[in-house]
Amino acid sequence: MTKPAYGGQAVIEGVMFGGKHISVTAIRRKDNSIDYFYLPKKTIPSVQAMKTIPFLRGIVAIIESSANGAKHLNFASERYDVDPKDDAKIKEESPSKTTLVLGVAVAGVLSFLFAKFFMTIIPVFLAELMRPIFPGSLAQILVEGAFKLLLVLTYIYAISFTPLIKRLFQYHGAEHKVINAYENGLGLTVENVKSQSRLHYRCGSSFILFTVIVSVLIYTLVPTDPLWLRVMDRILLIPVVLGVSFEVLQLTNKARNIPVLKYLGYPGLWLQLLTTKEPDEKQIEVAIASFNELLKMESEHPTSAVL
Repeated sequence: MTKPAYGGQAVIEGVMFGGKHISVTAIRRKDNSIDYFYLPKKTIPSVQAMKTIPFLRGIVAIIESSANGAKHLNFASERYDVDPKDDAKIKEESPSKTTLVLGVAVAGVLSFLFAKFFMTIIPVFLAELMRPIFPGSLAQILVEGAFKLLLVLTYIYAISFTPLIKRLFQYHGAEHKVINAYENGLGLTVENVKSQSRLHYRCGSSFILFTVIVSVLIYTLVPTDPLWLRVMDRILLIPVVLGVSFEVLQLTNKARNIPVLKYLGYPGLWLQLLTTKEPDEKQIEVAIASFNELLKMESEHPTSAVL
């Protein structure tokens, strides 16, 4: 029986894993204990219908992932550095949970859209400055793509040196190692997980790189002059780029065991050399705890099939 395809993300001092019915985050607390956050998945018929439509399903998945991921990040950022004995006091002083969760979800989606807008528009103006050297339309598009790639790589490389992001990238590596161990049929022990690759085809880091590559191809279909039209095209094409990139990511994951086609996913794997780092054993323990808790919660769901 084919195993379900689980995914996840790193959070501050922890890892989130998502299943069909629920997503679970495990974080390491100040007293070295592990704390959990559970987020049941809500089924909205109209949203589920859109998830079946190619290209559109990518946009829906991105928005949903950004919103849910923001909730897990908020839990981790608020809880990991709090002494457990202060939990009751914090709970009393906390605002309405529903209001807080909704606010965090909206902020997560807006943050993603702002970052995408920034990384899309800035390269346009940088390429325009190079027009005296690269005047042709195709040359402009290639230069624009080069600047976009350079911005992404420089940004990721620069933040990877900060202590907080470095640990986040370590937990990202732990997340991938757990998924790889699970998909390879290995028991989820620290030693087994440690031996696995920290790279994975389904990673969101790969998606970031695919948006750069796909955008270059799509931009060849629209004019680069005048500048105002070029800027407008880039903004309007953001959903198109995201939708096509999602389909490319899905394709590379399906083709990863096919000779020759598996190389389509290599650029994304190379980017993960920046966005993941080797985790230590305690970080791996947290990732394993999160994944085991997810499997437990999924198996206990009334409509869950036996894995």
